[in-house]
Amino acid sequence: MNIALVDYGAGNLTSVIKGLRAAGADVRVVSTPDELSDAQALVIPGVGHFSATLALGEDWRGAVRDRLAAGVPFLGICLGMQWLFEGSDEAPDAPGLGLLRGRCFRLPDTIKVPHVGWNTLAVSNTSSRLMAGLPEGAMAYFTHSFAAPTVDATAASTTHAVPFTSVVELGRVFGTQFHPEKSGTTGLRLLANFLAAAREAR
Repeated sequence: MNIALVDYGAGNLTSVIKGLRAAGADVRVVSTPDELSDAQALVIPGVGHFSATLALGEDWRGAVRDRLAAGVPFLGICLGMQWLFEGSDEAPDAPGLGLLRGRCFRLPDTIKVPHVGWNTLAVSNTSSRLMAGLPEGAMAYFTHSFAAPTVDATAASTTHAVPFTSVVELGRVFGTQFHPEKSGTTGLRLLANFLAAAREAR
């Protein structure tokens, strides 16, 4: 299984590589859009400010869309999931990929922000392939100040002052606001589910 892990300068690649390998993936880090041409699955991680996604310019966007059109599964992690939406209030001039409607928003200051630590997943799509085998209330590790709204493609949500999307699934496009590579057995199961979906797509 040829998993392309996109390096655009905004992710802790080492921990993501370890997590994917622990789930049984063969991972290669790619730093140019041309390297996506033979990928059997794509993973885009990310931490930090939404403006970092500006590095994913039109060449990247075109290459990602080409692979998605070919049926290649995609997993966005944290900032990589937020990039699936139209944009974020954190960087209003930085467009998202726009696969999902809505904009990411800052979590309210009525509770501690950033949201750092373990929190529960409330399943909203019981047929989600990404969430298969994970119980209601499974715990995952978060670290973020901005979050995606709940939408039709939300597979699980989490509440930190307000509810937000913690897992998204639309066809073969998947995303997690939390870091599966830091989420113990929950994260390992989720990554294994993504790899299973990727194998089915071959």
